[in-house]
This record gives sequence, C-alpha cells and structure tokens, in this order.
Amino acid sequence: MAVRHLLRSYVIRAVALATGALVLLPAPAAALSAAEPAPPRPRPAPPRSLLDGPGTKVRATRSTPDLPEDLSALSWLVADADTGEVIAARNAHRRLPPASTLKTLFAVTVLPHLDPRRRHTATDEELADVGEGSSLVGVSPGLTYRVADLWRGVFLMSGNDAVHVLAAMNGGLETTVRQMQDKARALGARDTRVVTPDGYDEPGQVSSAYDLAVFGRAGLRDPDFVRYCSTAEADFPGDGYSYPIMNTNRLLTGADGVGRYPGLIGVKNGYTSNAGYTLIAAARHEGRTLLVTVMNPQSDDGQAVYEEARELLDWGFDAVGSGVRPVGSLLPPSAARPAAAAEPTDQATQHQRAEKAGGGRPGETAWPVLAIAGTGSAVLVSGVLATGVLVMVRRRNKQQAGGGEPA
Repeated sequence: MAVRHLLRSYVIRAVALATGALVLLPAPAAALSAAEPAPPRPRPAPPRSLLDGPGTKVRATRSTPDLPEDLSALSWLVADADTGEVIAARNAHRRLPPASTLKTLFAVTVLPHLDPRRRHTATDEELADVGEGSSLVGVSPGLTYRVADLWRGVFLMSGNDAVHVLAAMNGGLETTVRQMQDKARALGARDTRVVTPDGYDEPGQVSSAYDLAVFGRAGLRDPDFVRYCSTAEADFPGDGYSYPIMNTNRLLTGADGVGRYPGLIGVKNGYTSNAGYTLIAAARHEGRTLLVTVMNPQSDDGQAVYEEARELLDWGFDAVGSGVRPVGSLLPPSAARPAAAAEPTDQATQHQRAEKAGGGRPGETAWPVLAIAGTGSAVLVSGVLATGVLVMVRRRNKQQAGGGEPA
C-alpha cells in the first residue's frame, strides 16, 4: 500500500515537471497557424502502362489468334467499349493529326448543351472562318436550321460549315475549343491538342489512337450521339426544298466497294492531306461492343483505313473469346485505380490503436498521459513523463536493495 502511495506521488511530481517544461518550450508552428488551410496535395502523375511505349502491344494466350500481318496504319487500337479495356494497340499514344475524327470530341463536348429542336438562322459571320477546301454539307447564310439537322450534317457529311454554326451557338469558336480541351483532359486524353473544332489541318493540332478511342467510347454512352453516328442517310434542308445526304463512313454504308461491316454502329471517319485517312469505328456482336481506331494507313489503297479497321474488328471479336488479357484501359487514372480505403475513425478502432501505441492490453492500468490539444505535444509530454517515472522507480528499487547512486 505504501509503495502504491509513493508511486502515485512520483507520478504527480513527474506530471508537474513535464508541464513546467512544456511551458518553457516554444509553441510549434502548426499551433500558431492552426487556422490556415493545409496546402493541397500534389496530383500524382498518370501511371505508366504498356501503352506508353512504342510498338505493338498485345498479351496473347495460346489460343489467341495472330494479329493481322498487313496493317499499315501508323497507329491503331482495339478496345472493349463497355469495360474500357484495351485489347491491343500499336503506338497508342503517338501524336498525329486527327482530321475529322476530332469532330467526335466536338460532339461529346457540345451535344449536351444544345436542344436538338432549337432553330437557328445561319449568318455569314459564322461561316467566315470555315477553312478552304473543307468538307461541307451546304449550310447557307440566312436559312434557318434545326440543331438536329446541323448535327446530321456533322456526322454524315463531316460538314465543317455545320460545325462552325453549332460552335457559334455554343458561345463561339474560342469558347468551344477551350471546352473541348477541358473535356479531353477530364476524360484522361492527354495526347490531344485542340486548335479548331472541326479537325481542319492546323499547326499543333494533334491527337492519338488512344485519345480518339476515349472520345468514341464517351460518345457511345450518349443516345443522341449513337443515333446520329449510326444514320446512313438523311434529308438536309435547303432553300425551300431538301436534298439527300449520305454518311461518308463506308463501313456503315457499304459504298465504293467497301463491304458494310455487320453490327457496325458507326462513329466517325476523316481525311486531310496532312492527316491521311483516320477512322473511329464501333461494332456490336453477341452482346459485346468493340471500338477500333485507325490513323494514317501507309498503304496505297484508298480504302485501306476501312479494310484495316475491319480486320481489327474481326480479330478483336475472336480474341476476346480466347482469354486475351488487356494491355491498358481507356478509363481515366482516377477511375481505373481503386480508391484507397478510408481510415476508420470509430471509437473502438481508436481505442485499439491507443492500446497498440502504448503496448497496453485489456485489464492493465494505463499510465496517465497529458495531451495538449492542437500543439502536437502529447508525444513529448508522454516521453518526459515516462522518463521521470522510470528514473524514480529505479531509484526507489535501488534504495530498497541497499544500493544508492553517487551524490
């Protein structure tokens, strides 16, 4: 009993000693600036994947069919449009001029903001910046068009005139270009630099097979986008009459000797003298939707972009049943990585942590701990207290054993 009383007096003296020491210590900087917000954490760099390197990437199994040998495109990609898994690719992030496939990003960005029933009268000013030699659907100044008609002009005839009028309705060319660039970043498309909304050749305007696939996948999630890109023929309004227009995607229409691909949904094709032929194509077969992108085939065949897309679609549908493993994902990094588990904060968990930190077990008497909230000094006080108690206990034990410390 006397020992317990003595030990308790030692504890009280040690606490007083530690408290006095703390009074003399300067307050940590955190205490002086407790009201200041913590600086934002740096954003992590996008994780590297197999797709970041050059060359052909595929993780085949023994039963996976060989890739087509005659692919001449500078870059291409095959992906599952539902899961976003990339099945195979060549030079996925090589930056190349996209031509009119960039209109896919334009549609993904602007479609949600314009009511398809809205009517608008085109002006000379809106059409003044359409590039020389552009593909046109025939928008005329002074004529009134529904937004839905203009979108058909974009998807079927790749009309740059329709793009410029829609961009004007969206707030202007500069606003639309900025929104497209922001949208590309939000989707995780880091290779794309937007200069014009229609894909017309301009210095510095580039994209990649990967980014075009990202835009195509985003478009396929919008029913209006799907309806427009899968339309083979339509009527476009003129001055008191209408005239037929046909989709220039030959895999969809079967025109010019290119066989129509079974189950093709469409999406977007393009061509400029600088970009060559480019294509984003999606098809559905037995409940699975695949998406392919093809950029600038080097073959002399003018229809090579369609035939190489066909071969990649055929290979993709065969490969997904063979257990081929993905080489990447079209999802942005934040969506592709599982979120870190939140730190539990319930009282039971905190009690368990306290026991682990102090080495305590149920049933043991814990030493008193002095905590100064907001100063981060609890660890220091505990250390001073523990040291003082340990010294006093050892001194008492030595005195009881007949020994003593030198004076």
